[in-house]
Amino acid sequence: MSDKINAYPVYIYNTLTRQKELFKPLQEGFVGMYVCGPTVYGDPHLGHVRGGMIFDVIFRYFRHLGYKVRYVRNITDVGHLEDENAGVGEDRIAKKARLEQVEPMEVAQYYTRSYHQALDKMNFLRPSIEPLASGHIIEQIELVRTIIDAGYAYEVKGSVYFDVEKFAKDYPYGQLSGKVLEDLRADTRGTVGQEDKKNSMDFALWKFAEPEHIMRWPSPWSDGFPGWHAECTAMSTKYLGNPFDIHGGGMELKFPHHEAEVAQNMAATGRGPANYWIHNNMLNINGQKMSKSLGNFITMEQAYSGDHPLLEQAYSPMTIRFFILQNHYRSPVDFGNEPLKAAEKGYQRLMNALEVAGKITHPGGVEGPGPKDAELEGWINRVYGELSDDFNTAKAIASIFEMASVINALHHGEQSIKSVSPAALESFARTFREIVTDVLGFVPELTRDNRHVEGLVQLLIELRNEARSNKNYALSDKIRDDLAAVGIQLKDERGGGTSFSIVN
Repeated sequence: MSDKINAYPVYIYNTLTRQKELFKPLQEGFVGMYVCGPTVYGDPHLGHVRGGMIFDVIFRYFRHLGYKVRYVRNITDVGHLEDENAGVGEDRIAKKARLEQVEPMEVAQYYTRSYHQALDKMNFLRPSIEPLASGHIIEQIELVRTIIDAGYAYEVKGSVYFDVEKFAKDYPYGQLSGKVLEDLRADTRGTVGQEDKKNSMDFALWKFAEPEHIMRWPSPWSDGFPGWHAECTAMSTKYLGNPFDIHGGGMELKFPHHEAEVAQNMAATGRGPANYWIHNNMLNINGQKMSKSLGNFITMEQAYSGDHPLLEQAYSPMTIRFFILQNHYRSPVDFGNEPLKAAEKGYQRLMNALEVAGKITHPGGVEGPGPKDAELEGWINRVYGELSDDFNTAKAIASIFEMASVINALHHGEQSIKSVSPAALESFARTFREIVTDVLGFVPELTRDNRHVEGLVQLLIELRNEARSNKNYALSDKIRDDLAAVGIQLKDERGGGTSFSIVN
């Protein structure tokens, strides 16, 4: 097991217990993490990125410490209804397909690609596994069958509903979200479309498909489609086991989605799915969370181009990444042009220091006062401690800037480099580079004035991917090597996709 795992124990704020806890994986040296991904019926926006960013860093940090990580993030391409609290309304993807007069899978495929492209630009790592809800219908049917057999679900007119009242007599309900059963009963009473349920707060496990509904599969109960909550229970346990280590998502998912997942898993197996629940806070705009349903969102392409009434200029992917990570994931982030402009300057300062950290050597410099080996080691322990304390990227970035000041002072002779040993200096500079690039995910990028080059690189990446698909490895290698020769480094991610960075 890696020395870093023992040296820097990780503490996680567990939403389920509402306290910070020492992370103890189920299997030593391994981490299983499931995160709820997007429902793909619209372009990705800044709110989506805020939600996914911390889990990208968590994935990166566990790997950096030396854990082997299986990171599963789903794609919802069926079953997410317009009103999930009541379990009624049209399927969101089917509605989009009807409005655009295309097939639902065309909608899902188009917006899945859009989601990947936006996250690739921001240097997100692809997850280990990215399952589709529509590809796991059999598993969801088996889950529903198991819950029925356990006595916690019932069938009405081809639809199957989870019996919340019956479940709550045997298990605690609302422990994740803090919802009280009586309040739920009052909130949902009288809602349209509840007629078939025993109780208004019951939620759909399987829905009967009306004749016009294209997305439909045969089941023991009807030709229909699974409920939104069923997919995550089925897919998380399929790929991570039962239980698994970490379940994550936005705080808006605590209820009803994640509460339903807990109930489904307990009904089927007698225990909840995950030992640690992590929920990120929202990106707010004019006092409201940014979301497609509220219509107050800024798409990633609009952010990159500046083409939105609320934007004073375009902002690069790394600027947005910096803007988000300089806030703790459990704190709300308020959108604003001034914070984004400040993030742009901060990111550039960080990249300047990163370039210096790659050049700094020993011996050299001038005689005189300077830091000692113990001070450099203290900075290293401090930044690891902050990342291990519930993934506090805000404090870690502040410490990284203080490390940058030391690196700059040593490099420019403002402090004596001879006051530290070559080994301590090398460890300090290496840690700085690794935390900035490998953990926080910041990489040098093309300037805003040279976006045509970025487009050309993306085109070459697509041509290279096509060459690899056609097994034309000679052309694929030539594109990669020729780009490297002019300072553009391609990186093929394990889960698919290719990112690039500018090599100093």
